Amino acid sequence: MDERGLTRVRTRLEDYAAGLFAGLPRSDQRATGLRYLRGLMLDGRRKSMQPMAQRLGVDHQQLQQFLTSSTWDVAGVRRRLAVAAVDAVSPQVWVVDDTGFPKDGKASACVARQYSGTLGKVANCQIAVSVHAATDAASAVLDWRLFVPESWDETCVPDADGKIANPHARRLRQEPVTRDAAGAKKPHKRLRPPPAEQIDHIQRRRAASKVPDGERYRPKWMMALEMLDELAGWGLRPPLLTADAGYGQVAEFRQGLTERGISYIVATTSSTTVQPGDAQPVEVPYAGVGKHPTPKYPQPARSLKAIALAHGADATQLVRWRDRLPTADQASGQPTRKLAGHFLALRVRPAGRAIQRGPHCGDDGVLPECWLLVQWPPDQDEPTDYWLSDLPTDTPLAELVRLAKSRWRIEHDYRELKTALGLDHFEGRSWIGWHRHVTLTAAAQLFLTQLRLADPKATGQT
Repeated sequence: MDERGLTRVRTRLEDYAAGLFAGLPRSDQRATGLRYLRGLMLDGRRKSMQPMAQRLGVDHQQLQQFLTSSTWDVAGVRRRLAVAAVDAVSPQVWVVDDTGFPKDGKASACVARQYSGTLGKVANCQIAVSVHAATDAASAVLDWRLFVPESWDETCVPDADGKIANPHARRLRQEPVTRDAAGAKKPHKRLRPPPAEQIDHIQRRRAASKVPDGERYRPKWMMALEMLDELAGWGLRPPLLTADAGYGQVAEFRQGLTERGISYIVATTSSTTVQPGDAQPVEVPYAGVGKHPTPKYPQPARSLKAIALAHGADATQLVRWRDRLPTADQASGQPTRKLAGHFLALRVRPAGRAIQRGPHCGDDGVLPECWLLVQWPPDQDEPTDYWLSDLPTDTPLAELVRLAKSRWRIEHDYRELKTALGLDHFEGRSWIGWHRHVTLTAAAQLFLTQLRLADPKATGQT
C-alpha cells in the first residue's frame, strides 16, 4: 500500500491498532506498534527494520527495541488478534500448516538444516507451525509457533549409554555404510563431538537467542494440538479442522482431535492402514489363564491404496467444488469454469495402536469408523490424493470434496504475508523478536483483509 492509501484509511488503522495494543502498558509502546504496522503495509521490497525505519522516517533502533527488548506481552496481542480474525472471517474451517523461512547463517533462533515443504527440499531454515481461519472468500492467521529442531535441544543428545532424555526425539539412526571396491559393506562411523561438548554448544546457542527453557523439541503435530488448546482457552474452537498429510497421516494427531471433540477432514498417505467399514472383529479363544483376549479382526489391516484399487476407478464420480480464480488474460465478464475431479468416498476403520489405545475403542475391539475420500484422475492408474474424515455418515460426497479442498485459501495468506508484508524478512536472532514480528505481520494482513471484505473493489490495497 502506498502512502496515499494509508492516509485514506488512517482513522480505521488507528482504531484497529488501539484495540489490538490495548493491553500494552505504555503509550510509546502502543505508538510504536502502530508505526510498525504502517511500516509493514507501506510499499517496499524489504520489510526488515532498517528499510522500514527509513521509509517511516524513524530510528531503526526504536523498532528493534520494540521487538527484542521492550516489555510487552505478545500472547495478549495474539489473543486479541485471533478473536478479531474469527470475527472478521467467520471461518468455515481452520487449517493447520507449516512454512519455511530460508536463512543464511546459524545464529537465528531454531535455524537448522531441515526439510521444508515450502522450499521442497532440505535447507538451512526456520520452520513455523501455524493455525488459520479460512473460507473461500478470506483467511487469517490465528496462531504461530517456531519449531524447535533436535539440534537446538540438549535433551535430544544421547548420553554415554545412548539414552535420550527427550521422549519425542528420534532414536539413534543406524550408522551409514559405504561399500568397498568389491561391493562389501564397510562401516562408516559418523564423527560426533562428546555429549558434554554438544550440550554446551546447544545451551550457548539457546542462551544467545533467548529460547525459553520450556521450549523443547516435539513433533509439529503436537505443537498444532498445543495451539488448538491455547485457542480453546481464548474461547475459540474450530467448526472443522483440515491439514495436509504431514499431520493427517499421524494417528496420534487424529486421535488428539477426536479427544478434543474437533471434527476433521485431513489429507493422508496411501500407506495408511485401515479395516473396511463393514469389517467386524471376532472372538479369540480363551486360553484359560489371564485376562480374556479382546476380539480381533480376522484379516490384517490394508493400505488405503489397496482399498481404493479394490473398488476401481469406475466407482468414482465427477465432482465440481468451486470456481477457478480469474486469470490475468481473462476477458471482463467472461464466466469462470469450476474446478472438477473424480472422487470416491468409502467408510473405513483406521487401524494402529494409537487408535486402539484411545478412549473410543471399547472392549469389543471395534475400531471407530470414518470417511475415506479418494481423488482418482481418469488418466491415472491409481489415486493421487487421500483424506480421512470423521464427518457424519450422511455427509454428501460434494460436501466432503469441498471441505477437503478448502485449505487452498491459506496459500494466499503465505503469499501475501511473505511477498507483500515481509513475514520472512525478519533479520533478528531472538526467539521473542521472531514471534513478535510474525504476530505483527499477521495483524497487518488481517487489517488488509478487513478492508477487502468491507469494500472488495477498493484500490490501494495490497
